[in-house]
Amino acid sequence: MSQPHPYTDKPLTRSEVEALEQPTLLDFGTNWCSHCRAAAPLLADALPRHPQVHHIRVEDGPGRRLGRSFAVRLWPTLIFLREGQEVARLVRPGSAAEIEAALAAIEGAP
Repeated sequence: MSQPHPYTDKPLTRSEVEALEQPTLLDFGTNWCSHCRAAAPLLADALPRHPQVHHIRVEDGPGRRLGRSFAVRLWPTLIFLREGQEVARLVRPGSAAEIEAALAAIEGAP
């Protein structure tokens, strides 16, 4: 199983996120977070079964507006979007099953 790409500090705006048309997973966290590292294998296992889902790892922290706009308080916070709108949210996911269910929710028709 490959390691996920690092969290990016490229700033995204809320309007850019809301304009996304494809199913998207916003993965808020940091590269040094132990909870984020624990969730990474669960995501790495689930995401290949959902190739149409765009996975964006967003580095979060003080002064990061996108995380604040989604009220992110703990890492990792996974926000599942369909057509730029939040459909599901997982905070510190503990199982592959809950990630699979959220991925399935953004793939289906509204």
